[in-house]
Amino acid sequence: MPETICLAFTGASGMPYGVRLLECLLAAGCRVQLLYSQVAQIVARQEMELELPARASDARAALQGRFQGLPGTLEVFGRDEWFAPVASGSNPPDAMVVCPCSMGTLAAIAQGLASKLIERAADVVLKEGRKLVLVPRETPLSAIHLENMLRLSRAGAVILPPSPGFYHHPQRVEDLVDFVVARILDQLRVPHALIRRWGDPEASE
Repeated sequence: MPETICLAFTGASGMPYGVRLLECLLAAGCRVQLLYSQVAQIVARQEMELELPARASDARAALQGRFQGLPGTLEVFGRDEWFAPVASGSNPPDAMVVCPCSMGTLAAIAQGLASKLIERAADVVLKEGRKLVLVPRETPLSAIHLENMLRLSRAGAVILPPSPGFYHHPQRVEDLVDFVVARILDQLRVPHALIRRWGDPEASE
């Protein structure tokens, strides 16, 4: 199981996926290095009434209060904190997830741009051969979006659109969120019990 996961929130819709993923990673005992864009602050407020303070230290305190008691450790880095470990190939995380991933962030990563810390961290993860999972939330997809995803897939990234299934008979919105988060955790090889797995005896009940 990866011990250190870099998690990035960007300005796409789908913040409940990212926040739930953060909770599950901390519950699994992971060390999480959290990055978030300015637009992600707006989305978090609009979709979840969640305040992500501009200062990384304030955000860390707020999130630690929200997830108090979970065994993992949380580090939060500011957008211009270029001395963060994730900015260098000498100290990369075991894996990185961008969830939700805006099309602008996806395009920047696909083109190898690294003017922002999130993009630089993704570039480091790719060049160091670590797992990069992108969770793009957009519809419909243009040819530009698809070409960028194909380019990233060929570079080794995992493109994981948040497309929940219904064979587990979801009863709440939270069940749909957990379905997607479970798929992300599977990619990271982080154990979980969020959903029943296909083929398990209980799955047919």
